[in-house]
Amino acid sequence: MDPRRLLDAAASRYDEFIDALRAMVNVDCGSYTPDGVNRVADLCEVRFEAAGWRVQRLRHRPAEGEPQLGDLVIGRRTGSGGPRVLMIGHTDTVFDPGTVAERPFRIEGDRAFGPGVSDMKGGLLTGFFAVDVLRELGEDGFGQITYICNPDEEIGSPWSRQHILEAAREADVAFVLEGARANGDVVSARKGVSDYRIEVIGRAAHAGVEPEKGRSAVLQAAHTVVALHELNGRWPGVTVNAGVVRGGTRPNVVAERCVVEVDIRSPVEQTLAEAEAEVERIARTAVVPDVEVRVGAGKWHRPMEKRGGAVALADLATRVAAELGFELHDAATGGASDANTTSAAGVPTLDGLGPIGGDDHGPSEWMDLTSVVPRIALLAGLIARVRTLAG
Repeated sequence: MDPRRLLDAAASRYDEFIDALRAMVNVDCGSYTPDGVNRVADLCEVRFEAAGWRVQRLRHRPAEGEPQLGDLVIGRRTGSGGPRVLMIGHTDTVFDPGTVAERPFRIEGDRAFGPGVSDMKGGLLTGFFAVDVLRELGEDGFGQITYICNPDEEIGSPWSRQHILEAAREADVAFVLEGARANGDVVSARKGVSDYRIEVIGRAAHAGVEPEKGRSAVLQAAHTVVALHELNGRWPGVTVNAGVVRGGTRPNVVAERCVVEVDIRSPVEQTLAEAEAEVERIARTAVVPDVEVRVGAGKWHRPMEKRGGAVALADLATRVAAELGFELHDAATGGASDANTTSAAGVPTLDGLGPIGGDDHGPSEWMDLTSVVPRIALLAGLIARVRTLAG
C-alpha cells in the first residue's frame, strides 16, 4: 500500500482519536471495578457496531468466592481472503476508583497523561483506527480480523485466557496492542512468569515460657526465602523474588503460620520449567522439624520467545516503518502480557504496537501524541502486508 495514503488516512482521524482517548481515560476501570471496565467495553462495542464488525459480548460468571470481572468484547471482520489476524487489547487498568478524579486526562505539549493512557487505552484505540484506515482505503486482503478486548489482563487474564487461546487456534498472526516502549521499540519477546504461594504451618507456643514446644513457621519461611533468592544467577535471565511474606500474630508467640508469595521469570520455556521445579523442591524442604508446607501455583504466563514466524513478523514491522518514514526496532522485556499466551500457542506474535508511552502503572503515566498517527499507520500497514509472509 502507498505509505503516504496510510499516513494521510490516519492523520485525518487524529482529532477523533484524541476525543476517544479522553473518554476512555476518564473512566475508572481497574480490573476489580467491573462497572468501569464495562463502560470501556461499551465504548468498544459501539465502535465495533458503527464500523460493521460482528460483535460478541460475554459476561463473566465467577465461581463462588471469586471476584466479578468486566465483560469480554470480541469483534470479527471478514476480508476477501488471506491470513487470519488476531488483535488483542485490554480494557482494564491497575488503578483504584477515584484515580480519575485525582488526575483526569490532560495534554501537556506533545504528551497525554492519565490513568491507563499508555497501558493501554492508546493501544486499544489504535486497533480500531488502524482497521478504519484499511476500510477507508478499500484494503481487505485478509481472511478475518478478530479483535479481543479483554477485561482482566492486569491480573493475568484468568478468565479471558481461554477465549484468547480459542481465537489463537484459528489465527495465523497475533498483534498485541500494548504501548510501545518509551524509546519506540515494539516487543518481540517477553519473559514467562509463574507465581507461587508457599504456606508454612507450624505450631504455636509461648515464646517466653515454653518456646521449645513451638515450631516456628516464620523461621522456616526465612530459610525458604534465603534459598529461593540464591537461585538468582543460576540460569541466564531468570529471576526469583519472594515479594510478600506474611506470618505470625504477636512477638511473644511462636508463629504458627507464614505465607510466602514468589515471582519467577524466565525468557525461555526450558529454564522457566527448571526454575519452577527448583522452587517447588526448595519450598518443600523443611529445615524446622514438624512443619507442614503447602505449595500452590497461581497465575502464570509462558515465555514469549522470538523465533520462527515471530522473527519474520518483527522484520516486516521494521520494513513497514521504514516505508512510513521512521526507524523501528524490536526488543525483549521482562513484563508479561497476552502476547505470552498467543506466542506459547504457536502463533507468530508481535507486541507493543500501540503509541509510544511510559511510566505505566504510576501517577506520571504518559503517551507520546506525535506517535499516534505513525503507529496507526504501522498497524494498518502490517495487516495489509502480513500476507506477504505466507510460505
